[in-house]
Amino acid sequence: MRLKITHTTLYRYEAPVLYSLQRLRLTPPTCPGQHVESWHITVDGAKVEAGYNDQFGNHVHLVSTDGEAHEVRIEACGEVVTEDHAGVFGPHVGYCPLWLFQRDTPRTRAGKLTRDLVRNLSAKEPLAMMHDLMGAIHQAVAYRPGQTDSETTAEQALEAGQGVCQDHAHVMIAAARSMGMPARYVSGYLKMDEAVAQAATHAWAEVHLPGLGWVGFDAANDHCPDARYVRLATGLCYADAAPVSGMRIGNAGEDLDVTVLVESKGQHQSQSQS
Repeated sequence: MRLKITHTTLYRYEAPVLYSLQRLRLTPPTCPGQHVESWHITVDGAKVEAGYNDQFGNHVHLVSTDGEAHEVRIEACGEVVTEDHAGVFGPHVGYCPLWLFQRDTPRTRAGKLTRDLVRNLSAKEPLAMMHDLMGAIHQAVAYRPGQTDSETTAEQALEAGQGVCQDHAHVMIAAARSMGMPARYVSGYLKMDEAVAQAATHAWAEVHLPGLGWVGFDAANDHCPDARYVRLATGLCYADAAPVSGMRIGNAGEDLDVTVLVESKGQHQSQSQS
């Protein structure tokens, strides 16, 4: 499937910001299941300071402002050709050892609700168990935007019984790690049938399974990633893979507007949530 993606992030400030520094993880890699045909990032109202690959292999741009701009516009766009690998990404590669992906973060620390979810799984074989876990999370956490934020933990999402794709991914990661399985967070894009324009990027989890390597599980949709998915970045949790993150100094009020357009030039696919 050929997907055309346009991701626009617009910051408006009531007054000049003394200083800000943003990390942009907005460059999709060519990797198993996807080939980047074209991609470029434009930044207006800020300065691109540097570009580098982080410890997880994500390409990062650092963008700064120093008190002049009232508006910063970041646009990433291009075309990516994808294939359906039934969620299988494959062997682990990169700078980080596999055992690192068993490390908890504040957002993915397993608690009683996570352990109860795992205890109720009936499957014994690892792949079947992860499919059962994905379905259980899909039932336990209803998809409801606006009820959680970027700091919400897996336990808090389970307690609330609602959240968004980020929360589903964190619960999946927390549960898998509690069973001794390496797991990681994946940020990216998802082509939806019901809308081209979206208010955010997508996220899902990957678990490293014997004989298969990394396998993706999208508990928000109870589905393994297919040709509708484009990966941007990976990490231990949202903090490592957020498409745009950073800091600013100053008291100027901020208005953030994000638009994601994902258009397919290929075959029709089933409905999903972002």
